[in-house]
Amino acid sequence: MTNEFNPNPQQDSPPALHRETAPEQKPISSGKALLGVALVLLVAALLAGFGIWNRIQANKVLADTTTKLAAPTVIAATPKMGAPVDSFVLPGNVTSFTDSPIYARTSGYLTRWTVDIGAKVKKGDLLAEIASPEVDQQLAQAEADLNTAQATANNARIQAERYSGLLQSNAVSRQDTDTFVNQAAATAAAVKSAQANVARLRELQSFERVYAPFDGVVTARNVDTGQLIDQGAGKELFHLQAIQTLRVYANLPQIYSGNVRSGAKIDLTFAEHSGKTYQGTLIRNSDAIDPASRTLLVEVDVDNRAGELLPGSLAQVHFKTPSAAPTFIVPAAALIFRKEGLCVGTVVNGKDGAIAHLAPVVIGEDDGANVQIVTGITAADQVVQDPPDSLVEGEKVSVVSPASQAAAGGK
Repeated sequence: MTNEFNPNPQQDSPPALHRETAPEQKPISSGKALLGVALVLLVAALLAGFGIWNRIQANKVLADTTTKLAAPTVIAATPKMGAPVDSFVLPGNVTSFTDSPIYARTSGYLTRWTVDIGAKVKKGDLLAEIASPEVDQQLAQAEADLNTAQATANNARIQAERYSGLLQSNAVSRQDTDTFVNQAAATAAAVKSAQANVARLRELQSFERVYAPFDGVVTARNVDTGQLIDQGAGKELFHLQAIQTLRVYANLPQIYSGNVRSGAKIDLTFAEHSGKTYQGTLIRNSDAIDPASRTLLVEVDVDNRAGELLPGSLAQVHFKTPSAAPTFIVPAAALIFRKEGLCVGTVVNGKDGAIAHLAPVVIGEDDGANVQIVTGITAADQVVQDPPDSLVEGEKVSVVSPASQAAAGGK
């Protein structure tokens, strides 16, 4: 092998390694960082708001759909015009002429009762007796106290008269005389007080016997022999009603209030007396229109000495009006019977569509299928023909016309 001489040994050595460093980067400014965070938050808020808005819209659509499906479907039509009438019929509440609960004015035990329900009594008849031994003993004590007070007052009076006579001869002092005179006056006042107490207890003892306050019939007996009776209105003993004359109350529509005349003869009919007409007399009215029902309360008295009519029953009061008024014909099925009275359902426009309105009405003739409405609706009203039993004031309804309903039924 030949060894060649290398005059420059450094050229044959491996090349030196060079270290590379990352280029210098400028720091991100705080303004740009805040802008980026704000953009991220804005995007998140938009996404959240969009999701909430979608949820609200879905709930609204669901609520609207539920409300629409829950609204009952009713058939509404304008009423037909009827012939004018000069009379109309109103329901009347029959009450007794005098109605009174009977209470005890003293406490004790009921020893006996003398009348029961249905018994006709006269004023002053004995109804029951109550044993009140405490009152009896108090009265005996009060009478004894009265005797003592009278004896003391009599002695004081004699002493006062004696000293007054001796004073004229200067046998006694004026001071002693004045003392005995004042004692006589005080004891006389004590006698009056004892007398008042005795009178009070005697009056209270008289309440042990319960009497009828007027002529009538006993409609209730709520006690029996041996029961404890408390003084006052805590427990009713009997209920008494005077039925010789009955009062019939009716609510007259405002439109006819000007035709009310006291003394007018009014015909009355009752369901339990079919075919028979009773005549009453219009006695008085309230002289004020009820703002809730726009009616005038009138009272008609009817003779019931025969005892055929019963208080608490319902009467049909036939009123006559001198001026004819237009009427409307609606199906009998359109009538709604509520505790407020007779009414029909009508459809009116509300904020969110058609809603129901219950209009109080007064009916005239009734042939079973159709009824005559005297007051309560107009020719422009949309009357619900066959309202559901659950229809209430202000309820949203879905309205169809009779023609469309008939077409749907034909299909």
